[in-house]
Amino acid sequence: MAALLDARAARRRFVAVNFLFWFPVGLSIPVQVLLLVDRGVSVATVAALFAVHSLTAAALELPTGGLSDVIGRRAVLAASGVLAVVAITLTALATATWVFALAMFLKGAGRALNSGPAEAWYVDTVHADLGPDADLRDGLARGSAASSVALALGTILGGLVPWLLGLGPDLGARLERATGGLVTPLSVPLLAGATCCVLYVVHVLVALPEPPRPSTGLRAVLADVPRTARAGIRLATRDVMVRRIMLTMAAAGSALGVVELLTPSRSADATGGASSGAVLYAGLACAGFTATALGNRLSPWVARVARSGERAILAAELTMLLGLAVLCATAATDTAAPAVAGYVLVYVGLGLASPCLNDFLHRRTDSSGRATALSVQSLALQLAGALSGLVAGALPGGPAAWLPGVVGVSAGALLWLRARTTPKATPAEAAAAQAGPDSERPAGTQAPGTPARDAMETPR
Repeated sequence: MAALLDARAARRRFVAVNFLFWFPVGLSIPVQVLLLVDRGVSVATVAALFAVHSLTAAALELPTGGLSDVIGRRAVLAASGVLAVVAITLTALATATWVFALAMFLKGAGRALNSGPAEAWYVDTVHADLGPDADLRDGLARGSAASSVALALGTILGGLVPWLLGLGPDLGARLERATGGLVTPLSVPLLAGATCCVLYVVHVLVALPEPPRPSTGLRAVLADVPRTARAGIRLATRDVMVRRIMLTMAAAGSALGVVELLTPSRSADATGGASSGAVLYAGLACAGFTATALGNRLSPWVARVARSGERAILAAELTMLLGLAVLCATAATDTAAPAVAGYVLVYVGLGLASPCLNDFLHRRTDSSGRATALSVQSLALQLAGALSGLVAGALPGGPAAWLPGVVGVSAGALLWLRARTTPKATPAEAAAAQAGPDSERPAGTQAPGTPARDAMETPR
């Protein structure tokens, strides 16, 4: 396949598409809950609305990943942007609970559609330009860092804009009166985010070329998507390296589920009030996104110094484990500085691991199932995060509540403790891993997970 773009141009456009998608999400983080409560939605209903978003994204992860592999990356990414525009606009302007629920459903669907296709497009383009052995870590690291920077900047701006609108001539109050209460200062960051999503859709359609795919009828698409999703699940269970990657993502999810559940209440306890705690948590969230971006950018360098991606991932897991251990050890104390350091270490470790994990994943998959594999990875992260959050919530407060994350990341580190450098799968092996039964494999290929491959890849 001839390259439509060179690798450097693809990297720049990949960075831009990641930034444009996640910047509106950052803008909404400080104001979304406050806006819903201001519209008269109870806290319990807010929790239910967020559950609608999470369950929708989780339910659609595999089907939308398969859809991207069947019909192409660009169409699915553009659809995710269109849904985001509608969902964010509804959230900014709605007053009825059912409209908020619809917005959360659309936002979850858009999030699922975005999970994987942009990265799959980047990898496909680089492989077309430089070949299947091209080093992907630097580009993946830059793309992940762009997402984290977008979230950090968006979070800061989303919190500042309503405050700035209330200064001096109080433009926020004037805006609210002029629109009959439809647009409030809390709505403005969301409306700005919807505008950014329009730019995202334009960028996707203009800047992300891909080779034409065979025209496919609706019936064929409906048949191919479940088939591709099943192939992605088979790959995650049959291939030793991919299985290790999925389990590592689940370990990271266990850490994030605990950190995101316990940090807000711990911030409120530290400051003595919910409002001041929310301000502290916003600052911590921004620091976490920045730390993830730092970890992303350091990841290729750590892999070079460690002389293998496996050792770099182990270093990342140990960094996360150290951060969680600090958070656990300081949970019963009033010492803020070590806790903040622990929080930052968790996100630095997460950023360090991501590019190396995805580099390995792309070396074990081919273009026909790449987005689906990324969706399986995202699903593992989400489900483990939800489970660890439930367990942490059922445990007594204090250090015990942090243990699910500590145990999960410890298990993730053990996966890479003595892992050996793993060669790239051949195209025939990658296709065979996704194809299914041994009888369907091309002649001369070896089934992933056979004793010879297990002996080479399994930690000892």
